[in-house]
Amino acid sequence: MSLLEVNDLRVSFARRNTWFRSRAADFVAVDGVSLAVAPDEIVGLVGESGSGKTTVARAIVGLVQPVSGTVLLDGVPLGPVGRRTTAQQRAAQMVFQDPRSSLSPRMTVAAIINEAWRTHPESAPPGDRTAALHRLLDDVGLDASVARHRAGELSGGQCQRVSIARALAVRPRLLVCDEAVSALDVSVQAQILRLLVDLRERHHLAMLFISHDLGVVHQIADRIAVMRRGVVVEEGRTTDVLGAPRHEYTRSLLDAALELSTTDAQDRSR
Repeated sequence: MSLLEVNDLRVSFARRNTWFRSRAADFVAVDGVSLAVAPDEIVGLVGESGSGKTTVARAIVGLVQPVSGTVLLDGVPLGPVGRRTTAQQRAAQMVFQDPRSSLSPRMTVAAIINEAWRTHPESAPPGDRTAALHRLLDDVGLDASVARHRAGELSGGQCQRVSIARALAVRPRLLVCDEAVSALDVSVQAQILRLLVDLRERHHLAMLFISHDLGVVHQIADRIAVMRRGVVVEEGRTTDVLGAPRHEYTRSLLDAALELSTTDAQDRSR
């Protein structure tokens, strides 16, 4: 049984014709997307910028209201975030693309984590919260001393680890990672990817990992769904999709990734 099921999801946004100051036809960002994520599974959602990946992610966590279709967790339909039970809100947590903008730069790491516990008191640890905070930081590879630092004082990689810790603080079952490593240096990307894989195993997490980078998704995902212009054009096991892509769009993404990899290798050899 799937933990997450997305069935025939359709999301559109109103837009206006500024020249005539009248409403133009709605922009369809997601057009009939269906996908599933099993417990403990990592599914990659890939596609170029503007393909609708982030809109799918935001619909899953309740930040965007779909026109039609359903999002189900354990077979139970999920509505907008304001209509979800606290357990449903906790169950699906999002890790955003830019860790610096998703954290208040003036708040200490301790305050950021404690805010998550205040928002969801049922997930707050009993007893000494300081000890629990230090265990949580250790879980994401951060020293306990980081707790007293403000987010604005941390590196990008540290900020993303704090973002992941904040998500883990409420004990989710699903992480929705929206381009979670694209703003980081390549070496830091690899560290965060290893961390996510490790957390999946230790906490029995499922993940929807969204990226435009097939090379990154190849390192982490069990299955892949490829989006183009709001539609899933191909999906399957990672090795199958990347080893023998059926859709020409997937082949074009692979060709572009190979060309970029070759160029990078040539630049490093100079």
